[in-house]
Amino acid sequence: MRFIGSIIEKLQRHPKRVVFPEGTEPRVLQAARQFYSLRLGVPILLGDRTKIKEAAERLNVSLQGIRIINPAESEDLDSFVKRYEMLRRVKGIREAEAREAMVKPNHYGAMMVAMHQCDGLISGTNEISGSVLRPLFQIIKVAPQATTASSCMVMEVEDTRFGEGGVMFMADCGVIPEPTVDQLSDIAVSTAQLAKQLMGKRPRVALLSYSTKGSASHPSIGRVQAATALAKQKAAEKLLDADFDGELQVDAALVPEIAARKLPESSVAGRANVLIFPDLNSGNIASKLIQHVARANAYGQILLGLDRPAADVSRGSSAHDILGVAAIVSLQSIAYHELYPEGGAKDTVHPAVA
Repeated sequence: MRFIGSIIEKLQRHPKRVVFPEGTEPRVLQAARQFYSLRLGVPILLGDRTKIKEAAERLNVSLQGIRIINPAESEDLDSFVKRYEMLRRVKGIREAEAREAMVKPNHYGAMMVAMHQCDGLISGTNEISGSVLRPLFQIIKVAPQATTASSCMVMEVEDTRFGEGGVMFMADCGVIPEPTVDQLSDIAVSTAQLAKQLMGKRPRVALLSYSTKGSASHPSIGRVQAATALAKQKAAEKLLDADFDGELQVDAALVPEIAARKLPESSVAGRANVLIFPDLNSGNIASKLIQHVARANAYGQILLGLDRPAADVSRGSSAHDILGVAAIVSLQSIAYHELYPEGGAKDTVHPAVA
């Protein structure tokens, strides 16, 4: 069974509630309909009820089993406003500004997730990443015992020789432009944890570069080497059963014949199922190349390191992509405490959206 089919099968045994802030978007309506039809749980659409119903009628999409909430008319609006005002008081936010923010679907949806009124959030089909990420980092924030919020793409290609039966986890492709050594190691460990949870297989993590084991010399290569060593240390502390290797060129990470020549002793080279990119430029470019040139199924961006599950999907996502992301985020929520154990509360906010 292909990857997303296995995710759907698991989720059918543990249905969840997912909020979609872009309630009138045709692709979201279609994905929400499929989410309910496949018995994955309850989809929640945010927006003007009349406009959502009109959009559904134009598509001939049934809204049976789908919950609709207009933030401006919600009975929870006042309590959400008070909560947001408290969270943002240090930034000088007062009641009027808090109310203006909370009637926006992305802010309202983030608060629903934070207040455990749903299990995950999917947005981004009509929004730039900042509009999706800002409310999440302001309201949900970084998980206890986590220090870095990042993102991951799950790519499923036809050629099953690559990754884990054609499935590869790629990070960071959407959040941190130039990660530090510490952030890069966190990205590697968080992505490995997600891969282990979703696939049940041992993560084989390649930290990528244009060099393989010293074939070139540059400060950027040293950063990847240091991040690899630190990721191994952090994984051991978390008792995460995974292999890490770097720095590796992407062909050495994925192609067994090349790996046999360059790194015959490596447990990752030629068999990597998790690819960690040195910066956001390379990660974003590579993920979109694979998606479009290789016609891969692309599911993401799955956000990592947040206190609750969420995803920022691409504006180019299809209804199938959105459904897949919703299934992944929902499955994440089942054992989210295992990915991010409870600990002291954090007020860390990502600097890009503070």
